[in-house]
Amino acid sequence: MSSPRLRRPGAARGSLFAMTARYCSLAQQPAPAFTPGLAAERHSALIAGGRMWANQTVLHYYFFDDDTDGSVIPVPGSGATRRVSWVGAKDQRDVVRECFREWQDLGIGVSFTEVGDRSEAELRIGFQLGDGSWSTVGKDALQVGLHERTMNFGWDLTAPGERGTALHEIGHGLGMLHEHQSPFAGIHWDDEAVYADLAGPPNFWSRDRTFFNILRKLDPREVNGSVWDPQSIMEYPFEAGLILEPEQYRAGLNPPGTLSAADKEYVLRWYPSAEARPAPALVPFRSVPLGLAPGEQADFVVEPPETREYTVGTFGESDALVVLFEERDQEPRYLTGEDDGGTPRNATIKARLVKGRRYFVRVRLYSSWGSGETAVMCW
Repeated sequence: MSSPRLRRPGAARGSLFAMTARYCSLAQQPAPAFTPGLAAERHSALIAGGRMWANQTVLHYYFFDDDTDGSVIPVPGSGATRRVSWVGAKDQRDVVRECFREWQDLGIGVSFTEVGDRSEAELRIGFQLGDGSWSTVGKDALQVGLHERTMNFGWDLTAPGERGTALHEIGHGLGMLHEHQSPFAGIHWDDEAVYADLAGPPNFWSRDRTFFNILRKLDPREVNGSVWDPQSIMEYPFEAGLILEPEQYRAGLNPPGTLSAADKEYVLRWYPSAEARPAPALVPFRSVPLGLAPGEQADFVVEPPETREYTVGTFGESDALVVLFEERDQEPRYLTGEDDGGTPRNATIKARLVKGRRYFVRVRLYSSWGSGETAVMCW
């Protein structure tokens, strides 16, 4: 995703726009494909958390710095091409560094570290002018080649009001989506006015791009929160005449370009710090007999006594499917474990489990040879 330009240079805070702000433009991604017959609960969990990083992840970021790092673009009207650099000046990089620190200073469980080797970085940042400001969303960055950008800044971040662009793009990097596309916003657009507005300068968007980035509603399971936050850093500004309802935004919507209270609440809910809540009473991991007949399913709760990688699964003579969920807000959310429909099934999973959290192991037993020893175990 890419981020909006929150105010035009020189525009007074709260004033109406003389013309459209420059917006970020998300790359259109195909809808994820899920196994037919997937249980509704798991389908919902995959949509809600599929792009979010595992908590306690260290995200490494890298600024492209080589003269050969850039894009080859056509020179209009000449048939020739030229290379446009991705390398950003120090003052531009410093704004991005400050914004990474601002997100991390919220006390979130994810941390950011700058690295000098692109092969070590999940987030790779360029500053190609004219290419817009955009970012991949959460773990989508892992699908991008090592010599390609996962984030770009296409205008001067030191200009008045533009620091919010860097905060917005990092929000995308954490897995957040555009706020105005929330189905909870209740926005009624003047569709043709929006298409016409974005078709002109400075965006020059096609109707498809405008629909994907503005008019399209997100699935309720993938939005940032359960209510619309017009002050969110993930909200675009809009000039008068584009929003018909809610009535108070007919004259325009101009978010402040800072992290809102709801932004902070959302990111801490997904990435709580180790100190955010007291650890529950822990019990050592041990073997728990399944007690299942073939074809039956049951859930088991495990609480790791220390943070490290564990092997979770069934052991003994059985054919079983094991899926691991992590408790979030007292609800289990899918973490890992796939049933690809073939054999052998997922009898064991390796995962990094964090001390002080609860995990749910879902086991479905398909067959048993009567050994009497089949159990769910963690060690």
